[in-house]
Amino acid sequence: MATATQVKLLLQSHGSGDEERFFAIALQVAATEARLGHNVLANEIREIIDKSRRAKRGNAPIKFPQELAGMMLLEQPNVPLSALVISEQLRERIERIIQEHREQTRLKSHGLSNRRKILLSGPPGTGKTTTARVLSHELRLPLYTIQVDKLMTRFLGETSAKLRQIFDRIRDEPGVYLFDEFDAIGGDRSLDNDIGEIRRVLNALLQFIEQDVSDSIIIGATNNPRLLDRALFRRFDDVLAFTLPDSEARMKLIENVLGGFKAEQIDWSTILKNSEALSHAEIDYACRDAVKLSILAHQKMVDTVTLNKMLHERNLIHQR
Repeated sequence: MATATQVKLLLQSHGSGDEERFFAIALQVAATEARLGHNVLANEIREIIDKSRRAKRGNAPIKFPQELAGMMLLEQPNVPLSALVISEQLRERIERIIQEHREQTRLKSHGLSNRRKILLSGPPGTGKTTTARVLSHELRLPLYTIQVDKLMTRFLGETSAKLRQIFDRIRDEPGVYLFDEFDAIGGDRSLDNDIGEIRRVLNALLQFIEQDVSDSIIIGATNNPRLLDRALFRRFDDVLAFTLPDSEARMKLIENVLGGFKAEQIDWSTILKNSEALSHAEIDYACRDAVKLSILAHQKMVDTVTLNKMLHERNLIHQR
């Protein structure tokens, strides 16, 4: 049951017209019910919020205090787990995060906590952001993306204070919080070109992550984990390493994207060879370009020549 404070905050946010605040508090009520074991009620509350958001707001930007505007974006993703084309081992670990979140009440009854702080590493376009969207969708939580580069460049000298505000929001409004380009703020403190301000920011970040006991999922995403301070790894419950897709994953991804546009006869040997250096995102782009090219040429199918042409173009971009 909602607490008296939550009821008061719901009424205040409704009266002031702060729709996003209203939804966030309602999600807190759902999280409270889930912890009490009232999973049916919790899911019903989340579904009502999801439907209302989709109907009224779509993907509109979140309303933030002016000092945080532009640094955090809101999404309501509709990306299921089946959309991820990754290794079976990686899929199992993501499924474990989802299951532990759904069964967090049972875990807490045994003195255990669910995985909430996740570090995603790997080359660009290999599925890190998509994974955050999948977790958001599967857990029925909004996705907030913190643009770390803007946090650092716009508020150098005040970054620690802004970080505190962000973590206050993480505490107060359950969601999936993605720190994109995480190495921009979590860089190794031992680097020679480091400056005092950056070190203070990193120390603050380490404390905020360690002290966080919210119901939110915190995700750090980096293209180069070697740039991260080693102390950060101890603050995360799990570290998932993404890689370029192998031949089996590339074939599955191409078939998924092409769908009914795939020609019956495809020379997989050349297609797999021409795509072996490309990421998931680059292959996705190449397949969609091939479909568009076929449509404009009044062709009903994407053949080997067309697909290889688009893969070749992506390779040229990739090599620059």
